[in-house]
Amino acid sequence: MKIVIAMSGGVDSSAAALILKNEGHEIIGVTMKLWDCFKNPSRQTCCSAADAMDARRVCEQLAIPHHVIDMRNAFRSEVVEYFAAEYSKGRTPNPCIKCNEALKFNLLRKECSALFGTDILATGHYARITGGKLFEGIDKNKDQSYFLFGLKKEDLARTIFPLGELTKSEVRKIASNAGLKTAAKHESQEICFIPDNDYAGFLADYFPELLKKPGNFVDTEGNVLGRHEGIHAYTIGQRRGIGFGLGKRQYVVRIDAVKNEVVLGNNSDLFRRELIAEDVNWIHEPFCTSEVTPPRCMSVNAKVKIRYRSSGAPAKITALDNNSVRIEFEAPQRAITPGQAAVFYNGDELIGGGWIAA
Repeated sequence: MKIVIAMSGGVDSSAAALILKNEGHEIIGVTMKLWDCFKNPSRQTCCSAADAMDARRVCEQLAIPHHVIDMRNAFRSEVVEYFAAEYSKGRTPNPCIKCNEALKFNLLRKECSALFGTDILATGHYARITGGKLFEGIDKNKDQSYFLFGLKKEDLARTIFPLGELTKSEVRKIASNAGLKTAAKHESQEICFIPDNDYAGFLADYFPELLKKPGNFVDTEGNVLGRHEGIHAYTIGQRRGIGFGLGKRQYVVRIDAVKNEVVLGNNSDLFRRELIAEDVNWIHEPFCTSEVTPPRCMSVNAKVKIRYRSSGAPAKITALDNNSVRIEFEAPQRAITPGQAAVFYNGDELIGGGWIAA
């Protein structure tokens, strides 16, 4: 097949391109130009020119064409502005999921279809597609299916994940044996458009008009404890960086954007048994009724992950109006965070997911 491989300049996408090339496919390497990292240009992230150069060099090694597609305007409107708006509402966003959903598997696919005559897209994600269904990657320490819950069934039919059956160490070995320039390259652990990981400073620099003014820290009873710097600087479960001590460990347990308050409490105050998720996407329709369009899922028992590094917890998922669901966990979960994703699994199959609203 003629396949476009999205190349970030890291070892994973490089190895994915190599695997597909060795399988005999016609491969086209594409790097998305997303953001200009003016604040700290010396740091190498997936938005940097150095990464695009690494992707180009790997394509030269593999004797495949490489193209850079400028998607900065779409990235700012679909990902960065969403990121800033969520923090201004007291929520904690996940820009990687939005980037996958809006850009990589949507706009990039359409652009490549127009430019190269194919909408078959491959990436270096650690996930598997089998029989039109989406599964966790074999390497549970690297599984990235959580970030892909927004994909539609038609997306899966046109997507390839060459690394899904491999471990990270096997991927590095494949790249090393082939002499790829990215074989030993370190992974970035940061948000790609915030190279110094100072997201509060980024928001102050780029979106000062969205930031709330300083307000009160309060306890769970509403008593004022002190002053905070602005709700954008805090997230649920945070303990460090509060700025003052109360003689015992205090955690951010709730953020009230309407009152401009950050609620502090004990670790036990962080545990909740239920959440509401909105904008739900169901991938596996047999769990739903097809009598209405889109299919509506009345009640499903599943494993639910509320953060990327979570192993998941048993829960009952019940459909609500407006494409939302109520999730009731068998055991209370710590630091359920509005703005993050709740992703649903049946064993290792990803069946759907949505955004935590409350």
